[in-house]
Amino acid sequence: MALLIHRFRAPALACALLSGGAIAGPLSAQAVDVEPREARVPRVDASIEVDGVLDEPVWGQAVALDGFSRYLPVDGRPAEDDTEVLVWYSATAIHFGIRASEGHTEVRSTLADRDRIEGGDYVQLVLDPFDDQREAFVFGVNPLGVQADGILRDATRRAGSGFSAGGSEAYTVDDSPDFFFESRGIVTETGYQVEVRIPFESLRFPSGGEQRWAFNVIRKVQHSGSEDTWSPLLQARSSFLAQNGILTGFQGLERESTVELNPVLTARLDGGSSPDGWSYQRTGPEVGGNVQWAVTGDMTLSGTVNPDFSQVEADVAQVQFDPRAALFFPEKRPFFLEGIEQFAMPVPLIYSRRLVEPVGALKVTGKAGETSLGVFAGVDDRSVSASGSDRPRLAAVRLRRNVGSATVGLALTDRVAGDHVNRVASTDGRLVGGSYSATYQIAGSYSRTGDDHTVAPLWSLAAERSGRRFGVSWSMLGVHPDFRADAGFVRQADLVNMSLTPRVSVFGPAGAAVESWTGSVALSGRWDYGRFLDGEIPNDPKLHLNSAFSFRGGWRVGTSVLIESFLYPPELYTDYLIERRTAMGVDTVAFTGTERLGNLDFLVSVATPKFQSFWGDARIIVGRDENFYEWASAHVLFLTVNLNFRPTNQLRIEGTYNHQQYIRPGDGSTVGMRRIPGLRVEYQLSRSVFVRFVGQYVGDLQDALRDDSRTGDPILVLDRSTGLYVRSERWTRNDLRVDWLFSYRPTPGTVVFLGYGSSLQEPDFGRFRQVERVSDGFFVKLSYLLRR
Repeated sequence: MALLIHRFRAPALACALLSGGAIAGPLSAQAVDVEPREARVPRVDASIEVDGVLDEPVWGQAVALDGFSRYLPVDGRPAEDDTEVLVWYSATAIHFGIRASEGHTEVRSTLADRDRIEGGDYVQLVLDPFDDQREAFVFGVNPLGVQADGILRDATRRAGSGFSAGGSEAYTVDDSPDFFFESRGIVTETGYQVEVRIPFESLRFPSGGEQRWAFNVIRKVQHSGSEDTWSPLLQARSSFLAQNGILTGFQGLERESTVELNPVLTARLDGGSSPDGWSYQRTGPEVGGNVQWAVTGDMTLSGTVNPDFSQVEADVAQVQFDPRAALFFPEKRPFFLEGIEQFAMPVPLIYSRRLVEPVGALKVTGKAGETSLGVFAGVDDRSVSASGSDRPRLAAVRLRRNVGSATVGLALTDRVAGDHVNRVASTDGRLVGGSYSATYQIAGSYSRTGDDHTVAPLWSLAAERSGRRFGVSWSMLGVHPDFRADAGFVRQADLVNMSLTPRVSVFGPAGAAVESWTGSVALSGRWDYGRFLDGEIPNDPKLHLNSAFSFRGGWRVGTSVLIESFLYPPELYTDYLIERRTAMGVDTVAFTGTERLGNLDFLVSVATPKFQSFWGDARIIVGRDENFYEWASAHVLFLTVNLNFRPTNQLRIEGTYNHQQYIRPGDGSTVGMRRIPGLRVEYQLSRSVFVRFVGQYVGDLQDALRDDSRTGDPILVLDRSTGLYVRSERWTRNDLRVDWLFSYRPTPGTVVFLGYGSSLQEPDFGRFRQVERVSDGFFVKLSYLLRR
């Protein structure tokens, strides 16, 4: 033990004790060459059948990429499983042949819908034709050739947290975009192999001349929980994409000017109660669609009429911990998803869902030299306007340009709804160098309603050092009370948030039970904007002590101790009074609340490996926390559970449960509770056909409110319909939503959706007695992609 103390100091000692002494010493010197790799890709004017067999003679002429190394959870070591990727290109496409050996266990793979391959083994091809080190195309395939695709965005490896049951990754993949490519795979005696053909018309790349494309391959090996890459990656570097390898030899590439037409036909029957019983009202059939014109190899013009949400499912219910912060819901409409990466920025001041029911929209995305461009404009339906007669209009422009190792950006938005105008201008940037990175964003909003107008700022700053053993991150966000972004998403105004998070990581030797441990201390504070400018202490100071373990085989465990303090927020309780009994009778007094509440919570999170037929994760928080219902301290229980089952090659079952409960310390009564169990079942008939059932149950309970932190007297709440204050009463609401969907999607853009959804209610949670149907509906969507 003395040896362990000497070699590891305190953080590593904790790790060694928890692993039963499996970590025996500091990491040895890097076992692989960490310089970015380069390969010349041959051009072969041939066409082949994409069948996953790799038996055509042309594969003998391809360049072979091998010698993979590990990236996560421990970098700088040779991969335990051999991977070889063959690459060649023709006049119309780039071809990849993947051979992945698996000598430890059986290959983990099932049939799946597009973008749903994360449960098994898979390989991701990362293509950055412009080598701008900011974002890249990613094309993923599992051993059967099932596809996943999207945009990989560069990020900085942030400090590990117990909230995530492990460390964090230095990149994110947005799987919203869908690109056309071909892939087939087969499982072999020694592993699997996959054949991939990506047409050049599915990519953006520079025009003319010999080209150098940044490239990497990421292989996820589920039996060990590791990620292996072709070009070595180090966790100490602040940029993931800056460590990509290079593919050279591309000559004579031209992306033809193509036009895609995507007509869409939708129709629905919406059911509800009426004086004559249950009746249905038909909407449609409605005709809409998208058109896209690839003007050049790196610029696209597109338009839409009547864009739809493409599925019958509603947004997933979320648990809200702080009622001051808005909830974010992702974009789902295909038109707005294409090129969505061009509009990304630190604070999303361009948020396409601000077009609620657009009747039409136009968009331009692409690159002009070193400058990325995104422009879109749309007109909303009159039904979403405040007056019911205006057509709200929204327009946004986003520019980004690479300047050496830095990126600078500009965004402009304009939204007009009746006599209300909102305009926002923003500039942002990111600088990356070695282990360090920094980002900034400065914005201003102009809002006018009639003769009244306001001008207000928003600013965001962040800096990171992403060292392998030691890292630190600092961030600061300020939003003026009058700042408005009607075309964007700002979670909360009138605040300043500041955080500082140092971390330390320890890595075990090869074969250790504990592969890595990361400890971090998160110091943060939230101020009202004016309070920060006045130099006062934070409204809500927080200290989080986090610890995250990664175990061999893919197990992850995280723990946190959360020490917090919250200042009374009077803006939430303007509709509250207290009913007080005196010797003279009943009187009402203003609700003022306890000045400050102190919290102490404990968190544990666990994530299992992704076994062949099962994996899951869970997080529990218990302790003493703020009760926003009554502004009093409460014992809390927050539980999140996600379970995934793959009992057969075609059946997928996902179960979720979210629980949020506040318990009064005095008498043990529950003041508020939200329970959200969910079930998703998919049966994959083939790669392009599946049947899905989604059920979501939302149970809400709120007790009659009282001044629990002080007098215990009843709370009166303003009834806005009558203008009177009334006693809050105990209430419950239990909503059940079920959705069925048949999907046929042979290629992106060509789909047949047949769906049925029903909303139901019942008086008692989970009893399924006296269940009453509230509404239902049948949904049909037909879409076909024409490319010329």
